[in-house]
Amino acid sequence: MKKIGLLFMLAIGLYSCGSVPITGRQQLNLVSDSEVLALSLQEYDDYIKTAKKSTDKTATAMVEKVGRNIANAVEAYFKATGSESLISGYQWEFNLIDDPQVNAFCMPGGKIVVYTGILPYTQNETGLAVVLGHEVGHAIAKHANERMSQQMALQYGGAALGAILGGASAGVQNIGAAVYGLGSQVGVMLPFNRKQELEADHLGLILMAIAGYDPNQAVPFWERMSQQGGGNLELLSTHPSDNTRISEIKKEIPEAMEYYNAIYGKSAAPAPSATPPKNSNTNSNWHF
Repeated sequence: MKKIGLLFMLAIGLYSCGSVPITGRQQLNLVSDSEVLALSLQEYDDYIKTAKKSTDKTATAMVEKVGRNIANAVEAYFKATGSESLISGYQWEFNLIDDPQVNAFCMPGGKIVVYTGILPYTQNETGLAVVLGHEVGHAIAKHANERMSQQMALQYGGAALGAILGGASAGVQNIGAAVYGLGSQVGVMLPFNRKQELEADHLGLILMAIAGYDPNQAVPFWERMSQQGGGNLELLSTHPSDNTRISEIKKEIPEAMEYYNAIYGKSAAPAPSATPPKNSNTNSNWHF
């Protein structure tokens, strides 16, 4: 029994090597990207077939514009850091759904959904960039993969050793259904944990800055959400508290502003070649 446990821990060590872009946090990674993307795409396709898309052309165009800007920021960052392969399977898509829920989500692979119920809180493109930056942050940090891996380790323990070594996770289908739950949860994925939520906030600030949106506007957005109670927004689920979230965002804004200033300076147009922010985890090839 001890030998099996040791082998399982060795397998975890060998196959769990992964780190989050920008923050560099090490994370558990037992499920292949291809499995995660296949599951998420199926869940998304099933959901979008029955979802009611908004007929508001202006709002829909804004979602598509901001979503594309955030997606471009992601692609620029990964290209600049020589890590394009990490998002090679992403296919960006942006939909505004006519639903009063105060919510939005981005599935692994870049499928983004915004509910009309959140637009009164975002108010403008920059507010929307806060939301989409956060959601895309979850996707590029592969939080769904991490969450599935954690569930697999908890539920299957040593029994998962053969599956991990064989390159196929026996419980991925069931765990994936529980993680995504788009059908049963009416388009709301099960809550991320506190660490992942705060990390998505952090990544979102960086992404919106690279996309040309002022990171300082994240604070007013979250204050509006806090004052209004936040509805069913996944971003304001049980983790973290409003005060904690706003406090952490304020600490991270200077880092995001380094990206913003390095790329855009004080002008509205991007600089032709931006230098890497001094506190970033980018390499020396950071430029656009």
